[in-house]
Amino acid sequence: MAKRPPEDWRAWMAEVAGEVAAGRLEPECAGAAEMYPESLLRATDAALAAFEAEVRALVEPSDEEVFGTVERVVLALNAVDEDDNHGGAGYCTEEREQLCGYIDLTLSEHGVDVAALAARRGINRAEITDAWRDW
Repeated sequence: MAKRPPEDWRAWMAEVAGEVAAGRLEPECAGAAEMYPESLLRATDAALAAFEAEVRALVEPSDEEVFGTVERVVLALNAVDEDDNHGGAGYCTEEREQLCGYIDLTLSEHGVDVAALAARRGINRAEITDAWRDW
């Protein structure tokens, strides 16, 4: 099963904290907690969990059903990214790439041929989130 990006973000934060604790990194150089506040991580996890549940429920889905699922997760992630409760933290380029990769991999793991799905829409597989994505 695809690993949710917040797992990687939490691991990175723990690694940075370890470097600070070991004295190999100055505390002022460790902005990990500010990049990934727990509210952002929890909200992202919740959006991705809902997406996973929707994808698991798909049985021989039409393209419209798959794109509907993608649209809903992207809109949920847009809301997370725009939420002021995260202290200004949100998704940047690296996070965007990880989230898009996660969506693609999750669909693929559940039998969706993402490349063919995208081709039928006349887009590249990397563009399946673009119609709705603000982050």
